[in-house]
Amino acid sequence: MPQPVRKVVIPAAGLGTRFLPATKALPKEMLPVVDKPAIQYVVEEAVSAGLNDVLMIIGRNKNALANHFDRVTELELALEEKGDEKRLNRVVESSELADIHFLRQGDPKGLGHAVLRARRHVGDEPFAVLLGDDL
Repeated sequence: MPQPVRKVVIPAAGLGTRFLPATKALPKEMLPVVDKPAIQYVVEEAVSAGLNDVLMIIGRNKNALANHFDRVTELELALEEKGDEKRLNRVVESSELADIHFLRQGDPKGLGHAVLRARRHVGDEPFAVLLGDDL
């Protein structure tokens, strides 16, 4: 019986040169699409397909990706005090989407190298690869 796919690798270590100057200070994966960053749509798609163990391969200056999926207690408390349940739920939702891990690629040697960096995380299990800027 085939083993179910639970893990997804999202390479997101690129320099974003095609989107310059917009990506000079902001990772392309964090560019907003309506009211969410592009990367959140990618993670939501993975989760809707049953892939709840996410490994993002990131490069330098991509801390915004980890920050986006992390809890921000101060923000949550401020929204709660204001009674802004709608925004509070959306903020909490992004930090509870999946089990998300981050790994630095190190040298930017391309897409194949980024996926290879995931080998310890995925082991012998089947996994999917979703691109962090492909909606």
